Amino acid sequence: MDVGVRLQSIRKLKGLSQRELAKRAGVTNSTISMIEKNSVSPSISSLKKVLAGIPMSLVEFFSLDAEQDNHTQVVYRAAELTDIHSGAISMKLVGKTHPNRAITLLDETYPAGSDTGDDMYTHDGEETGLLVEGRLELTVGEEVFILEPGDSYYFESSKPHRFRNPFDQPARLISATTPANF
Repeated sequence: MDVGVRLQSIRKLKGLSQRELAKRAGVTNSTISMIEKNSVSPSISSLKKVLAGIPMSLVEFFSLDAEQDNHTQVVYRAAELTDIHSGAISMKLVGKTHPNRAITLLDETYPAGSDTGDDMYTHDGEETGLLVEGRLELTVGEEVFILEPGDSYYFESSKPHRFRNPFDQPARLISATTPANF
């Protein structure tokens, strides 16, 4: 049995990035990467620690059909989208269970007066989006932009950024980031 391939398959089935699994398991991102590439063969205790981040037992890990009948979901109904944000802002993730997902696609709703917080986000990859309804303030680095319906953006996610809706109407945004980070 290929432990690395199985771990990667199960991790992706659960909608976890390597970084998220590493954080949950209390190990480094490179540990997850090396196990998945079969660069290292983890001890039973190391594998148990990693699986605790899923969470999953060793028995489940070695008995689960990681491919789940080779059927990959294509259509995700509105009711199936997972809200991955807590608080006033809604961020619904498309395709959470899709294996090998490389993109995070979100349907975001920002009520009037809401924002992503005082701290600026930074992460690896790129980010893009299209404002569908309302108005939204986007800060990237030191620049502040006001988005109107139909406006879009694209930037390197390593630049500090945040979103805010200081307006009276809710705003709806469709956004995507790479790599998949949820």
